[in-house]
Amino acid sequence: MSVTRQILLALGLGILSGLALNAGADALPEGSVAWLDSHLLTPVGQIFLRLLQFVVVPMVFGALIMSLTNREGGADVGRHAGRLLGSYVVTSAVALTLGMLVAHWLTPGSGAESLVDSAPEGRNADSIAQWLVGLVPNNPFTALGGGGLLQVIFAAALIGLAMRALPKESAPLHRVIESGYTVSLKVLSFVLKLAPVGVFALITSVIATQGLDLLMRLGMYVIGLIIALALMALLYLVLLAVTGARPLAFVRHFGQSLGFAFGTASSGATLPLALGNARDYGMNESLASFALPFGTALKRDGAAVLQGFNALFVAQLFGIDVTTSLVITVFTTGLLVSFSTAGVPGAGLVAMTTVLGAAGLPLEGVAVVAGVDRFTDGLRTALNVMGNCANAALLERFDSRKPATEPKTQA
Repeated sequence: MSVTRQILLALGLGILSGLALNAGADALPEGSVAWLDSHLLTPVGQIFLRLLQFVVVPMVFGALIMSLTNREGGADVGRHAGRLLGSYVVTSAVALTLGMLVAHWLTPGSGAESLVDSAPEGRNADSIAQWLVGLVPNNPFTALGGGGLLQVIFAAALIGLAMRALPKESAPLHRVIESGYTVSLKVLSFVLKLAPVGVFALITSVIATQGLDLLMRLGMYVIGLIIALALMALLYLVLLAVTGARPLAFVRHFGQSLGFAFGTASSGATLPLALGNARDYGMNESLASFALPFGTALKRDGAAVLQGFNALFVAQLFGIDVTTSLVITVFTTGLLVSFSTAGVPGAGLVAMTTVLGAAGLPLEGVAVVAGVDRFTDGLRTALNVMGNCANAALLERFDSRKPATEPKTQA
């Protein structure tokens, strides 16, 4: 059985197991489900995520440097970065608009006033200035030792450009980095053998401990958000079809990454898998090794949809008129926040406080949706990964310097 099918099977079994544990909690000894979660499910899931994060930094660092020092593809990095940023802004703006339109159409906040409780003690997301300062590591070892994916990209770009300017002197270092990248790929192959177990533990933990009661109470909210996410995913498939990038082949090759993203709710943890799927899809390796880490750090359509949808939901919840100025504020703030949201579970709630605060909307709304955030987080992450990979595929189709790449046929 392929890894993709194993992951999908683990997802299904995890959902069923979580439902069974949640429904049968009263028949079991008191606290047994909580004990099982804290002593088995959560540790197994977290160990698996840590193993993936262990591989992410050397893979991204090595892939970017080899892309920049590649004489054939390295010269295109600046052009690729500019085009990617342009497409990120446009597609993220569309995603945010879709979120607001669906919320306006379904009005999920109307009649849900009973869900409002006390305001949470959340923290605000970093300001744009703080975010920009955080891009630059004070030394390369800090970046590689846990400074964040954007700092890794910055350090790799700086070192890669310097190595490109000194090809002869940097040759020994290039061989070391290339060897490290190859070893990290092998380590990844070992870690992925544990993927079904890790995904099963993570999804079972969420459903067993949180249950479906709150999900039912916020049914229209969840349905509306899923519709908005699905519309954005459909738009990407249409764009791939229009440009001749074969959307069915895209889904077939990247389906493994999408299912994995849903189970882990982490774009960063999914990156190594996405890089492998890109090779299977037939994407130019130099482009993929730059575009996918770049997009993992910046491109989050799921976050954009969430911020637009949540802002209007909260306005409806508290009976606040949705004015033009409020829409403009939500749009601009949500767009900026979507680029600075961390690619880890639960980061969307932190970003939500910034958008609501900027628009003058009550922060109590965060408490209302916090209970179901993990249920929708996996879907949003899957859209983040899909948008990242689709933008890279679209860039390749529009790259005038090389012929369009045809995806490899699945064996």
